[in-house]
Amino acid sequence: MKFIDEAKIEVIAGDGGNGVASFCREKFRPFGGPDGGDGGKGGSIFAVADRNINTLVDFRYSKMHKARDGENGRGADCYGKGADDIKLRMPVGTLIIDNNDGELIADLTEHGQEVLIAKGGEGGWGNIHFKSSTNRAPRQKSEGKEGERRELRLELKVLADIGLLGMPNAGKSTFISAVSNARPKIADYPFTTLHPNLGVVRVSHEKSFVIADIPGLIEGASDGAGLGIQFLRHLQRTRLLLHIVDLAPFDNVDPVKEAKAIVKELKKYDESLFEKPRWLVLNKLDMVPDEERAKRVKDFVKRFGWKGPVFEISALTRDGCSEMVTEIYDYIAVQRQAEQRAEETDISEEARLIDSIDPDDPRFKIID
Repeated sequence: MKFIDEAKIEVIAGDGGNGVASFCREKFRPFGGPDGGDGGKGGSIFAVADRNINTLVDFRYSKMHKARDGENGRGADCYGKGADDIKLRMPVGTLIIDNNDGELIADLTEHGQEVLIAKGGEGGWGNIHFKSSTNRAPRQKSEGKEGERRELRLELKVLADIGLLGMPNAGKSTFISAVSNARPKIADYPFTTLHPNLGVVRVSHEKSFVIADIPGLIEGASDGAGLGIQFLRHLQRTRLLLHIVDLAPFDNVDPVKEAKAIVKELKKYDESLFEKPRWLVLNKLDMVPDEERAKRVKDFVKRFGWKGPVFEISALTRDGCSEMVTEIYDYIAVQRQAEQRAEETDISEEARLIDSIDPDDPRFKIID
């Protein structure tokens, strides 16, 4: 299935049905009075996050989604039927943006999350609502209201704990296939990866995290060169970036120069992404003679000016991968615990504020 992470759609909610002005016409009831029913509500359109969908391809080819209008009211106190709502299922991680003013309407981050994106119009009132002691034969009625109409832009940002950065052929696809259940295409030419790949890394039966691989970056990517820049948004939700460097390039290019180019493009694309925690992963050490490995690693780290964590691996032979995966999970577990504590703190603070409210305080008096 083709991977699509952007789409533009138009959603049109249904109009409300019109109310009707009608009077009772029954035998032996010459003054039966008004009996015009209300119009039905127009159908609304909802977006629903579904973890079983991982692309926006359905919305690339189906651009207009329109709900039905509500039925008009009828006489004899008959109300019009409301139209059914439409639910559009989207991948978890989808941003829904108003294409006209750029307003963020929703961010679908959890499976089953449901968001109203176009509200159906309310039905009009029949004349039954306008009768009173001074107006016993009202001929007033109201028309149904129009449903909302919006042009939306959908952007998918995959949800992953770890994101992979690196030049084409740095070994990212080999690494993700070595440590996870992902099976990306692997070949000996650049830009083998054409779209993001997600893999679940299982440290044990109950311990796991999600890793994301995107097409390799090259120098000038922020100006449109290569493929990777358009997929960098998928790394914005990650907790940690792994910068994978080919320490034994077949074309004898300088790995330090390539690594610095990656960092430069990252900063030009998004400052917050540049400041996200990064670990350095020196790959393809199986291609380096044993007696040269320590020297080459030390030289790279010194010239690159790196002061963070450094891992030496071979994704092909899987040397060093299991140890690095364990350390990654430990880091992710700490981050998850910190986020959980922060969430619990927010909830307890809200509860404390509610408990501190004096029910006799006139500012908080409930008016029936």
